[in-house]
Amino acid sequence: MKTFEDLFAELQDKVARQDPNSRTVKEYNLGTHAIGKKIVEEAAEVWMAAEHEGNERTAEEISQLLYHLQVLMLRQNISLAQVYEKL
Repeated sequence: MKTFEDLFAELQDKVARQDPNSRTVKEYNLGTHAIGKKIVEEAAEVWMAAEHEGNERTAEEISQLLYHLQVLMLRQNISLAQVYEKL
């Protein structure tokens, strides 16, 4: 099982290496606007899954939303500590 922190470290590494085959790197390099659009899309999918598809599908959609949020965090140079300070 991967934690929020594990995922963030993995994504940091992928971005640092700039692997051209990485979906994370491609999204990161598209910039804030493109990442933001994915976040909005995934947030809607979370809501729809919660309304109509049950907890398993909702959890899957939440995991995808968290992934895209972390890509945005990296793009904006926002650390986990900065986010945790706001929780």
